[in-house]
Amino acid sequence: MDKLLVEYITDFLEYCEVDRNLSALTVKMYGYYLESFAGWLAATDKVVHPADLDEETVRQYRLYLSRYVNPIKGPLAKSTQNYFLIALRAFLRYLNKKNVKTLAPDQIELGKNRDRTIKFLTKQHLEQLIGATDSSMTLGLRDRAILELLFSTGLRVSELVKLDREKINLRTKEFGIIGKGGKARVVFISTPAAESLSRYLTTRQDQARPLFIRYSGKMTADEDGNKMRLTARSVERMVAKYVKKARLPVAATPHTLRHTFATDLLSNGADLRSVQEMLGHKNVATTQIYTHVTNKKLREVHEQFHGK
Repeated sequence: MDKLLVEYITDFLEYCEVDRNLSALTVKMYGYYLESFAGWLAATDKVVHPADLDEETVRQYRLYLSRYVNPIKGPLAKSTQNYFLIALRAFLRYLNKKNVKTLAPDQIELGKNRDRTIKFLTKQHLEQLIGATDSSMTLGLRDRAILELLFSTGLRVSELVKLDREKINLRTKEFGIIGKGGKARVVFISTPAAESLSRYLTTRQDQARPLFIRYSGKMTADEDGNKMRLTARSVERMVAKYVKKARLPVAATPHTLRHTFATDLLSNGADLRSVQEMLGHKNVATTQIYTHVTNKKLREVHEQFHGK
């Protein structure tokens, strides 16, 4: 007897984990999106086997996503709706690969997103943010080092909290990381960031491996100190605290500092491909979201010809 479509979802998630070696978070999100789709299918009581899936069913599902309103968060953003469809398309590619009769993946079109608005800090706002830390305290030295490093490297907050002391070379001001999607890249540290890191590490009396540790709660560490490792959520709260303290007009996050890093590079003449490598983007199209705010040539044309 043919397997049910929901049974193939379990197979697909195991394939993603074992064969494709995707991160646990990616597999988890695929599971969330596909379980949502399976739940919607169960409510319609139409599609049971992969062969039953057709374009009309997908159209009805897209309408459902478009009209869905979360009681707390409200309607789904277009980008969020696309995440559900991307997961479904990946699932169909898997079924095609296994020669299971079903709808072709390219029959699923993604909705068009509006242009993203990139939020970044000006030089003045960045200085205010970093200046809000108290360098007379170990906690302040840690926080300043985090802010400096985020701006200096363009690291994702998930990459930052995984760093270990032994991996950072303050002499050469560089280190290697494995980023999103298992993509390896070299990260370079600016002189101010290296100096802030050095001052912070000088105050450390522990032998824990993590580069950044917490200073609240019970400080008993496991053998390598991972129980002391700062979490991504803690870094997000820390940035929010200094944004409020500095009275910035921008609700900045750790990712805002990543945007600021990329914007600063492009505004000062860096080429798009180099910035792509430094950000760890798989496709240059992802990096191109910054060009509309950093195109110096357009500014020069505007200044030369406007209002003459």
